[in-house]
Amino acid sequence: MSLDFLRPHAKNILKPIAVILSRAGATPDAMSIISLIFAICAGLLYTISDGSRTLVLLSGGLVLLNGIADAMDGEIARHSGTACMRGDFLDHVIDRYADVFIICGIFFGEYVDWRIGVAAIVGTLLTSYLGTQAQAVGIGRYYGGMFGRADRLVIIIVASLLYFLYPHEIYGFSFPGWSLVLIAVVSNITALQRFVYIWKRLGIRQG
Repeated sequence: MSLDFLRPHAKNILKPIAVILSRAGATPDAMSIISLIFAICAGLLYTISDGSRTLVLLSGGLVLLNGIADAMDGEIARHSGTACMRGDFLDHVIDRYADVFIICGIFFGEYVDWRIGVAAIVGTLLTSYLGTQAQAVGIGRYYGGMFGRADRLVIIIVASLLYFLYPHEIYGFSFPGWSLVLIAVVSNITALQRFVYIWKRLGIRQG
């Protein structure tokens, strides 16, 4: 992922917060569910925004909170020593639902043609599927390629902010629309990159 280099910095910021939340009784599963609630609210606000700059900005803020809560569940699990396969499984399922709610919200809000929205969902889900499918075939999780979840969320957040500042179309789409165009293209490229990597690794193992 292109934002991988920011992970150490993000951990330094999130770790103290995770310690406080863990001491207050917060659990990783609860944070995962909270992240889903933020995503659902973001999707609903995009859907009903009807071009409102304020609602789009609020939606982007909820997407940001989704990303923070999603990162926080792992930090709390590590701090509390409760990391387990069950929690990891729940996190992945919730992330996929969150992605669908956010992306659907943008094209249900008519910021982009629904066919582009579907392409963005397909690319997003295939990218995530291939990342974990690598583990299923014995290679280990693989999150390489151009785009990961953090990249997608940052693009949507930035697009929402830019729309608040400039709510007009540029070559047929406003900023939220262009964010899905970019995700549709690059996520599918990323899925192809991951497929090729896994296919080659399987070939080496069989050879």
